[in-house]
Amino acid sequence: MKKTITFLLATFFTITSFGQSFEGKIVYQNTYKSKIPNVSDEQLQSLMGSTQEYLIKQGNYKSITNGSSLLWQLYINADNKLYNKIANSEALLWNDAATNPDEVLEATVSEGETEILGYRCKELILKCKSGTQKYYFSSLLPVDARLYVNHKFGNWYEFISRSKSLPLKAVIDNAQLELESIATEVKPMNLDPAIFELPANSKTVKNPY
Repeated sequence: MKKTITFLLATFFTITSFGQSFEGKIVYQNTYKSKIPNVSDEQLQSLMGSTQEYLIKQGNYKSITNGSSLLWQLYINADNKLYNKIANSEALLWNDAATNPDEVLEATVSEGETEILGYRCKELILKCKSGTQKYYFSSLLPVDARLYVNHKFGNWYEFISRSKSLPLKAVIDNAQLELESIATEVKPMNLDPAIFELPANSKTVKNPY
């Protein structure tokens, strides 16, 4: 189970113009369909969380969930590392964001007619080695893709380089699960840079998986 949950971190993590980026908070509602033997949809949702608060500022981001296993993730741009706080681990597990066990095989973008929270969204479909990832995004939530040029983990740069925007909806389908994440709130705001720092005296360990 530990190895499975660690793999899911990539899935979970499995958003116009250059030089301007959205700063603030997006809240997502997450639903899961489990493909893992002996793990129900309800168990998976409890472990990973049904809600996610996503905070982003100047190339750094933090996701906070209500999950019982995955508590939060923090990406520090200067380190190019993604830190994961797991409930049963005293140390933070980090991944080198320059690495990516997945691979995008094909990418298509369409205008679409999806509207989320009043935003008209384009659709990006990534066909990957791991499965299919669909993202719905609006140029009204811009991201400077240059900030994430080294962030390969979770196919993040593959997405950002094409959308140059934050996702308002994502549908991730792979061998372990199907995850649908949809925004329920978008709030531009000035964030304290301290949000994107590791807690004092944190122990960190490289994720072994």
